[in-house]
Amino acid sequence: MNVFTTAAGAVAGRRAVRDPGVVVLRGIPYAAPPFGADRFRAPRPAAPWNGVRDCASFGAVAPPQSAEPPGAPVWSPGDEDVLSLNVWTPDGDGGRLPVLVWIHGGAYVFGSSAQPDFDGTFLAGHGVVVVTLNYRLGFEGFGHVPTADGEETRPDNRGLLDQIAALRWVRDNIASFGGDPGRVTVAGQSSGATSVACLMAMDAARGLFRRALSHSAVNACATPESAARTTAEVAAAAGVPATYAGLASASPKALVEASDRVAEGYRRDPGSGHRHYDPAIYGPVAGVAGLPADPLTACAAGASREVDLMVCHTAEEYWLLDAVGSCAKVTTEQQLTAFAADHRLPRSLPADYRALMPGASVNEIYLAVYGDLMFGEYSSRLAESHARAGGRAYLARFVRRRDGHGAPVRAWHCADIPFAFGTLDDENVRFLVGGNPGAADRELAARMAQAWADFAATGDPGWQPVGSVTGDAVRIWDTSPESGGSGWDDFREPWRAAGLPLRAP
Repeated sequence: MNVFTTAAGAVAGRRAVRDPGVVVLRGIPYAAPPFGADRFRAPRPAAPWNGVRDCASFGAVAPPQSAEPPGAPVWSPGDEDVLSLNVWTPDGDGGRLPVLVWIHGGAYVFGSSAQPDFDGTFLAGHGVVVVTLNYRLGFEGFGHVPTADGEETRPDNRGLLDQIAALRWVRDNIASFGGDPGRVTVAGQSSGATSVACLMAMDAARGLFRRALSHSAVNACATPESAARTTAEVAAAAGVPATYAGLASASPKALVEASDRVAEGYRRDPGSGHRHYDPAIYGPVAGVAGLPADPLTACAAGASREVDLMVCHTAEEYWLLDAVGSCAKVTTEQQLTAFAADHRLPRSLPADYRALMPGASVNEIYLAVYGDLMFGEYSSRLAESHARAGGRAYLARFVRRRDGHGAPVRAWHCADIPFAFGTLDDENVRFLVGGNPGAADRELAARMAQAWADFAATGDPGWQPVGSVTGDAVRIWDTSPESGGSGWDDFREPWRAAGLPLRAP
């Protein structure tokens, strides 16, 4: 075992199975369990321990989750050490290495750092100390808790506050693991990517990281008003008053079940507005203490210009959500018109996409528009807004597809992450990437991981930044290295006239 010292006590790790030159430590507490008197509060420091803590197993996942990613553990009552993190570090390097802190996605309601596609061994082999973490999800992490006069205020965005607590742990402890606390990159995908963008806008996170890496950031931040409505709906579904006392009387499991009933109600009601199409009801609350504006607005105002930013999105984001049945089907022109109206889009936008997608079905037009509204265009504008405000930003697009038996595996949501983490051989990601990886897939993974490592080390992933004198470069990730140059995405043109409505979950 390899023993390291932290502020709370000594921890022991083991050599990684995939690479004996990497040491991995799992389940290190970075904050106290958020239960009992600490429920709905900001995270508090973890209690110190005596002796050496054996960090062989992942910590408990955030409680409880109605969706279970392949290969991920499940929460059980009594699992309280949910605010933990994991470290992969090259053994015996002796230097101060760049650090990459990973925030998982999952619509703010599911997922964990224990998912096999987030194994940090491959990236650590590229000379990076990798940290992955769990944080509070669902109502526990992102539900608004009303408080009456005289009651202690329970903060919004507790999941983001957990992430900040983990970053503080990294600042205070990562040098013991060979990491450089002055070269920290915070990274994430989907809701994890939007978490990263929110952290860039939060004063409490300022100075805790130097760079940010955002893959498929989702256009979904709640307003104080929408968060309060969601709380009222969830409390009613749980059969408790929409008050601190009422919500605290319901178990975490009861609030998850109530949240699922609220989401299912939107899913079943075509007249329920934008939530009908993909009823994710939680997200960071913007416009409150700690997070004064949504990330896109904050980036445009220069709130984080000192942070280097790298943004990526996939070319066919919403096809995954369609394949797994988590979004509504839109198969008629009438439904497509209603979709555009429900999302405050001009009626001309689907027609513009149709001109770019000859022969596409109505559902394919819908998925393309929806994917760009929620991920692609939003991600691109994050990078561009950051650059215009004086920051350095890089932009990439993942386009790798694979033709197989039956339907092709597209460049869809989440498909890029097993490449960057080098976890293509894990059986749990076969659906995402279309079976066993080939030589070209492995070469793409090596290029993507190296770009992440280079960005974490120097702030330069290997191509021109947005707004450079040579043009707005976009790195195209594909199995052909010749696709690595810059290129304009034709589907961005219609959004210039349409604008981009910011969506509240």
